[in-house]
Amino acid sequence: MRQLLIQQKQVIFFVIAGGLSAIVEIGSFKLLSVYLPKLFSWEYNLYGIRYPFSNILSTCCGIISNYFLSIWFVFERGKHSKRKEFVYFISVSVVSTFISLLLFQLLFRFVFKDTIDLGFYVLSQEMMSKITAILLVSMLNYSIKKKVIFNG
Repeated sequence: MRQLLIQQKQVIFFVIAGGLSAIVEIGSFKLLSVYLPKLFSWEYNLYGIRYPFSNILSTCCGIISNYFLSIWFVFERGKHSKRKEFVYFISVSVVSTFISLLLFQLLFRFVFKDTIDLGFYVLSQEMMSKITAILLVSMLNYSIKKKVIFNG
């Protein structure tokens, strides 16, 4: 078991960093999705898009925290300069953000129709959609970041 943990150290740290970034993203999404619609009524539904700015801003918070956690704990410096590495990381993250936003909208409209009461917390449509989109996109992110940005 110990040998397996040592072999998969990078994946484990990626999962931990991703989990911490997801906490930042989900937490900021929860706050923003509660307060932004009070300031901007169109935030709830902008041309059929649910919570667009809450989603974008919370994803940016998650991306920035993930970048720093990734370079500190997950990946070794790659073949690129710090500047190029950051640009590539952000570029991949921007594309991932669009994929995540699309997934969120699809999940919100077609998959998650009801809330789930866990007793201590109620998972709403938007929270289940956000969490699922993050999990799906994170698998793609690991592969691309490991192979393309950092010397995988």
